[in-house]
Amino acid sequence: MNEWLTTVMAEPAVLVTVAIVEGSGPREPGARMLVTAGGQVDTIGGGHLEMCAVDVGRSMLKSAARTGEGVPARLERYALGPTLGQCCGGVVHLAFELIDASLADVMASLRRRWREDSWRLSAIDGTPVSLLLDADGAVVGGEGDAAIAGDAAVFGPAFPVIDHQRGTHILRDTAGRRWLADPCLAPRAHLLLFGAGHVGAAIVRMLGELPCTVTWIDEREDMFPPSIPANVTVEATDAPEALVAAAPAGASYLVMTHSHALDQRLSEAILSRADVGWFGLIGSKTKRVQFERRMAARGLPQERIAAMVCPIGIAGITNKLPAAIAASVCAQLLMVWEAQQIATLDLTVPVRLASSR
Repeated sequence: MNEWLTTVMAEPAVLVTVAIVEGSGPREPGARMLVTAGGQVDTIGGGHLEMCAVDVGRSMLKSAARTGEGVPARLERYALGPTLGQCCGGVVHLAFELIDASLADVMASLRRRWREDSWRLSAIDGTPVSLLLDADGAVVGGEGDAAIAGDAAVFGPAFPVIDHQRGTHILRDTAGRRWLADPCLAPRAHLLLFGAGHVGAAIVRMLGELPCTVTWIDEREDMFPPSIPANVTVEATDAPEALVAAAPAGASYLVMTHSHALDQRLSEAILSRADVGWFGLIGSKTKRVQFERRMAARGLPQERIAAMVCPIGIAGITNKLPAAIAASVCAQLLMVWEAQQIATLDLTVPVRLASSR
């Protein structure tokens, strides 16, 4: 996930960010890609818009190579229907930033902080300035301390509040200078996946491309593949119930071990918690009935038992290939996680520029 960030460029590049979308667009604000002289990494949606963005990015690279100096950032407006002939019909504003030493430092800091919330601030007008703020507004990457202190004086106490509701957007400071405010938030979705069999492995491969974190659990250490996605943590343990007890509130759980008895124990441990975000159990309707009966006999609340998802996957997909099951389950998880994100959207957390490092 986030190839624009995880790919360390060995050649000059321009970072393109979807800053504003009015109406319908191919990607959401905050979508990003890198443009180099001979290629690109990631996507802002493809089509004519992306072709135009690549042209602008390469024009900036040529200008920088010709003058040997930095190139100011740009904010370009594209009317998708009238100008580009795209069916979306909306208007997209793209921010273009040459990756100089300051922005490269911001991106390196983001790679280290990918499990923490950050905000990227980049000057659109005037001298290029790139800053990285933590969730409290303290500068944790970007320009040197002297430059940061100077810009902090420009911002002053009247610098606009950045909030999670707006997401990626354009701000103006007290001097009228435009800034790109770009949240780079840690993945909110966390899954505890019990079982390292074929289906579990297929699910992990797919989730490795999505904005989430996964704890992958099995007692059989030799079942885990040698290569694991960066957002996955492996736990080889004989006491998986302990990981259920230690899981964060609101986590999702997916149980698909090699043992029905272990599935039963894990299901009971999960449903004993009152703060489960989502729980899926692999199996048939018959398995669900058996598990429901046993859990009810042990006194588990009926409303929690009813919330258990079994069988798993979205309706209409009956293919039993591991990859097909994984596609169905990952689609189901994405729907759950997006609904949770909307329901818990924090509209009140302000971010202001705080003291420098």
